[in-house]
Amino acid sequence: MEASSFDLIEEFQTEDIMSVNHSKIIHRLSVALDEYSDEYEILPELELDLSAGKCKPDICVYQNFPDDWENDIIFYSQPPIIAIEIQSPKQATTELTDKMNMIYFPSGVKSVWIIVPVLQLIIIRTHDGQKLVFMDGIIKDPATSIEILFSKIFK
Repeated sequence: MEASSFDLIEEFQTEDIMSVNHSKIIHRLSVALDEYSDEYEILPELELDLSAGKCKPDICVYQNFPDDWENDIIFYSQPPIIAIEIQSPKQATTELTDKMNMIYFPSGVKSVWIIVPVLQLIIIRTHDGQKLVFMDGIIKDPATSIEILFSKIFK
């Protein structure tokens, strides 16, 4: 039997542990990103089956695509433009960076946001090696036209 690539805390995988702060950030980001809903789909907790592996980012951002209410997809195989990961309370940072380097970028994701709630820090990494760090001001994603006030996430 192959061991899980995630640490177990009691019966939960670390990426499955939700906390109050984790939930607040998912909600606040989704609300802030809704400003871009004419151009982008904002999809929280979407199960992905990408070319380099399965994963479930906290939020995915895609170019808008047509709704199809009759044919739902459980494991979506198209890479998002942006994958957003929020560090869970007991999750190692390397778990997020490994997912970024081994799954997201090899599968075609353009930028990955890693949010560290305890430090009130947002890091954006791009597939071409760019690294942006935000602790205030305007969060600007280099792969899209998306800009969000940092204060909308960490009030």
